[in-house]
Amino acid sequence: MLTDDAIVERLRQANSEFRELEVSHHRLDHELNELQRRHVLTPAEELEKKRIQKEKLAKKDKLAELIRLYREEGLQAAAH
Repeated sequence: MLTDDAIVERLRQANSEFRELEVSHHRLDHELNELQRRHVLTPAEELEKKRIQKEKLAKKDKLAELIRLYREEGLQAAAH
């Protein structure tokens, strides 16, 4: 059985959607870190922070779903 790290590496190589999600997730992480470095955020910045957090979480969930689907397909192939 493949580890999550091995599955992630295979998806990076073979799945453009996975790569794009991963790049986008890292970009959002960087944007969020930039906002969190400030001591005080304006109301607009607070809204932007919340939007980034939600979008980042949605991308993380989609990445996890792709990993799960890959694992399930591997298990089904091994069962046949």
